[in-house]
Amino acid sequence: MDARELAFAGAAAQARMLADGDLTAPELLEVYLDRIARLDSELRCYRVVLADSARDEAAVAQERLDAGERLPLLGVPIAVKDDVDVAGEVTAYGSGGHGPAVTSDAEMVRRLRAAGAVILGKTNVPELMMFPYTESLTFGATRNPWNLMRTPGGSSGGSAAAVAAGLAPLATGSDGGGSVRIPAIWCGLFGLKPQRDRISLEPHDNAWYGLSVNGPLARSVLDAAVFLDATATESAAPGPEGEFVAAAGRDPGRLRIALSTKVPTPLPVRVGKAELAAVEQAGALLRELGHEVVRRDPEYPASAILANYLPRYLRGISDDAAALAHPERMEARTRNIARLGSFFSDRRMVALAAAEPALGARIQSIFDDVDVVVTPGNAAGPSRIGAYQHRGALSTLLLVAQRVPYQQIWNLTGQPVAAVPWDFDGDRLPLSVQLVGRPYAEATLLSLSAQIETARPWAHRRPPLS
Repeated sequence: MDARELAFAGAAAQARMLADGDLTAPELLEVYLDRIARLDSELRCYRVVLADSARDEAAVAQERLDAGERLPLLGVPIAVKDDVDVAGEVTAYGSGGHGPAVTSDAEMVRRLRAAGAVILGKTNVPELMMFPYTESLTFGATRNPWNLMRTPGGSSGGSAAAVAAGLAPLATGSDGGGSVRIPAIWCGLFGLKPQRDRISLEPHDNAWYGLSVNGPLARSVLDAAVFLDATATESAAPGPEGEFVAAAGRDPGRLRIALSTKVPTPLPVRVGKAELAAVEQAGALLRELGHEVVRRDPEYPASAILANYLPRYLRGISDDAAALAHPERMEARTRNIARLGSFFSDRRMVALAAAEPALGARIQSIFDDVDVVVTPGNAAGPSRIGAYQHRGALSTLLLVAQRVPYQQIWNLTGQPVAAVPWDFDGDRLPLSVQLVGRPYAEATLLSLSAQIETARPWAHRRPPLS
């Protein structure tokens, strides 16, 4: 296998090759370091590449492999989104206002290391992870490897672009309003927003007042399942070791699946023809695979996004801004959005949390009748680099919301959602469908997504810049 094919083989396949002795951990790492050196000056996926420490970690991983040790990710490089703590490194949050290097790993990183992963670097984000595009005045613009004039999405845009371009086999993301799924969709990857609390956010627990979760950006369903098994907390994921990998290899059985193109937000949104067609095509495939497919819309309360999601999102940004070591260095637009969030009191946050169970039950009532809901991924393709550069806070929020209306409602309910690659739009940019599962039903989503992947593979696709 040549270096380019190896770079796109995926984390699970690489772990098998390492365990079988078909390559060494240092050899695999150098493939990615070479590709990063050649390609990342154009893409800007990484804020920092940890070449020296990664080489040390790869050497240790190889010693363990030579000794016969077997772990799910032993020797596999992993990129970490720059809102997650890696010991000895700055957690910049896309901002010039960040503090000094942290002294300890986040719990998710500790678990990745325990599974044998080599930490490759930290990936770019928009300031304070606010937007579905990855640009900041401090660290510049991250570009989509399918079209360098377009964004890869955000806020996990650096992670998505790195995996899509073969600059990492697997990467972490976080999702407080679509920030795993949006870039997965626009970069042609499998992205999973797990159940709330499935993967630890420590030391940043209850981020954005329960909206945010950590999850993987992966080339395949199996790679995402390996990540989930490695990082899921014991309390959230009871059961046998490797349960998510097992789910990814299991037939889902006959499911009752609802197709829905209804937009959850009360704001006016125009959904693209290609995005709507993908849902229809997915329904046809799912029928061929033996599932019962119906048309059914969840009940989206008109007030859910504006009255519950938006205050938590804005107050979460305000809290993050206040926690920066140098908040005076924030971009003006970020300061304005943080100021909006400051108007929502602690008492209001408590009231919104108390209202969530009833709101969630209303939205989730569709799952009394179906197992999975299929929606469009996004309403439109990725915006052009710099499209919002001179926009104010409110106009930026309104404009980006029209492109990505299908994500935020499920951060409010907390249940798992997968972005499944489907096809390309008229601009030859990737598009996906979104699969929404019952609470705690990641296993169902993994099984169904893997079935779709077998019938309609996507991992072989390569962007122009790769």
